[in-house]
Formats: sequence, C-alpha cells, structure tokens
Amino acid sequence: MVYLSRIYTKTGDDGTTALGDQSRVPKDAQRVAAYGSVDELNAVLGLLAATALEPDLLALVRLIQNDLFDVGADLCMPTSTAEKPKEKLRVAESQVQRLEQHIDRINDGLQPLTSFVLPGGQPAAAWCHLARTVCRRAEREVVTLMRQETVNANVLIYLNRLSDLLFVLGRYLNGHGTQDVLWQPGHNQ
Repeated sequence: MVYLSRIYTKTGDDGTTALGDQSRVPKDAQRVAAYGSVDELNAVLGLLAATALEPDLLALVRLIQNDLFDVGADLCMPTSTAEKPKEKLRVAESQVQRLEQHIDRINDGLQPLTSFVLPGGQPAAAWCHLARTVCRRAEREVVTLMRQETVNANVLIYLNRLSDLLFVLGRYLNGHGTQDVLWQPGHNQ
C-alpha cells in the first residue's frame, strides 16, 4: 500500500525529481518524459471514464488505468542487471495478452474499415482518439528512452497494444463503426 502523508516535498524546486530507486534526475530527463506521457494518458482515460460508458467498458477503462500506474512504476524504476525476477513491479506479458483479448473481442463486432478514421464522432469515441494519440506519444518517448537505457520490453509492447485497443474502442463507441467519420482523400482539393 502506498501512503502519502504530504503532497509537497519541495525537493523538486531545483528542477530535479526522484526516480523509484531514489536517484535524482532533471525533470526533463527522457525517463521522466516517458512516464509523464503515461500519466497524461491516464488523465485522458479519466475523462473517458467520466462519460456515460456501459458498466463493462467502464470496468475495462479502470483496469487500463490501473495498468498504466504499473507502467509508470516500471518506468520510474531503472532496471539493474542484479535485479531478481519479481523483485520490482514490472509490466507482465499477461497484461499485454489481456489487451489483445479485448482488442479481438471488440473488433469482431465492428463494421469493416473502408478508409482511415478521422478522430471524432461521439464524445466518448473522441476521448478514445485523444487517448490513442497520447498513448502513441508515450510509446515514442519509451522508444527514445530504450535507445539510452534498458527498459522492460513489455512496457513498449503494452503501449503499442493499448493504442490499438483505444482505436477499436473508439470505433465501438461510434455505433460499432457505423458512425465513424471517414477520411475522404482529396475531398477538399
């Protein structure tokens, strides 16, 4: 259990922040940028959850939000060659597999795609599209971090699958894809 007795510590007033191993890094360090984007994604999912979602979809969004805290915890704790399995909270392959199952289940009932989908449609679908783009940014931030440091590969895979899930969930929320706003190439030329 996490216990927060004070919200402000003043330790970041110098432009640094503590990682999970208590080492201090600049607040604009790549690792911080990566888990900051994950935090932003979680906030967008909070906005999605605030819409009138079906109970099973709300449960899915809450499950993902919890997973994203695991992703953030994984990213804020640098890996070590001396780390023993299960010693630190790390994103697991089972979390990725669960996303894949949800993608397959939701995608099965959607209209076939005939064009790229423009972000929008119903408000909840629009939040999914925004969440998807923030997820893709978080994924890019993790890729950049992986060029500099060792990162649990499941973090990147999880974010990749999550962006796919958010895409199909957006389509589902747009009348199972029947209310998708489709790109019309060259329409305004």
